[in-house]
Amino acid sequence: MSKEIEIEFKNLLSKKEFESLKKSFGIEDRSFTSQVNHYFDSEDFKLKELGSALRIRMKNDKAVLTLKEPAEVGLLETHQPVEAEEVDSYLKGHAFPPGEVVDRLTELSIDMDCLSYFGTLQTNRAEADYKGGLLVLDHSSYLNFEDYEIEYEVKDFQSGKNLFNQLLEEHRIPIRETENKIKRFYLAKFNS
Repeated sequence: MSKEIEIEFKNLLSKKEFESLKKSFGIEDRSFTSQVNHYFDSEDFKLKELGSALRIRMKNDKAVLTLKEPAEVGLLETHQPVEAEEVDSYLKGHAFPPGEVVDRLTELSIDMDCLSYFGTLQTNRAEADYKGGLLVLDHSSYLNFEDYEIEYEVKDFQSGKNLFNQLLEEHRIPIRETENKIKRFYLAKFNS
């Protein structure tokens, strides 16, 4: 179990911009790994109301339950490993195992019996070190949608923002207001 503050900047990309960045950073197709995010909320969207999100991420035969909450800067992420073999049971509505995430949900007055699985988003991801941060290229598929995105994960907000904006400018990529994956998933699910 762990907690961390996540500071990241993101921008949606066209497929052409995505391919151009892959080339610029020497990222080959074989560099991408697949991860699957399963999203949960209450039927009345209590987590969404709080600006929070709950997911199970499957990657390399491992599963991690993560609660994301707004923080003063970035997001507070609480992680809890879960058994990969048990993920199907959580998707069917069985209770999550005790631990730090469930404890925090209880503190937030989230009724654990009211949590439901809302759907899955699959991402093919490649990562590269870039000027003291982590540069991420994502190609995500969910429902009948797909999108391309660049993320830059950093420790310092202001310097990270400056470096990210410079990167976009150098590659002639317009700054686009970009929602996080869970918000894009919800928009696709409930507005289509």
